[in-house]
Amino acid sequence: MKVKTPIQVRYQETDQMGVVYHANYLVWFEIGRTAFIENLGFNYHDMEKSGIVSPVVDAHMYFKQPIRYGQPAYVETWVEEYDGLRTTYGYQVIDEDGNVAVSGTTKHVIVKKENFRPVSLRKKFPDWHQAYQKALGVE
Repeated sequence: MKVKTPIQVRYQETDQMGVVYHANYLVWFEIGRTAFIENLGFNYHDMEKSGIVSPVVDAHMYFKQPIRYGQPAYVETWVEEYDGLRTTYGYQVIDEDGNVAVSGTTKHVIVKKENFRPVSLRKKFPDWHQAYQKALGVE
């Protein structure tokens, strides 16, 4: 299951060449991840209200072609790997013709906010666990 989210390329996200500055793609990945989670019927805010946060523990980006100011762009997001404790999200930033500009992944764990000790998503949020299993095609 992939979720496609439109991205408005803002002028302040570009460099002097009019090309999106590389660090902004991580922000776009987060926009896509949040939309993906909301598409499943959940949100980070509810998780955080229960004292749990989801830090990034690993990130990779691969640049294929630039996205420029004023160019329509989208981020496609999916769950690439999930084991009940760690979730790896996959991303593709594409242009309006479906050409891949940037691809990448981010890996997350959920932890207790007060001490950053890992928590099992499977045990703490069984509904999320089931939704991720379904998104992976595993039921």
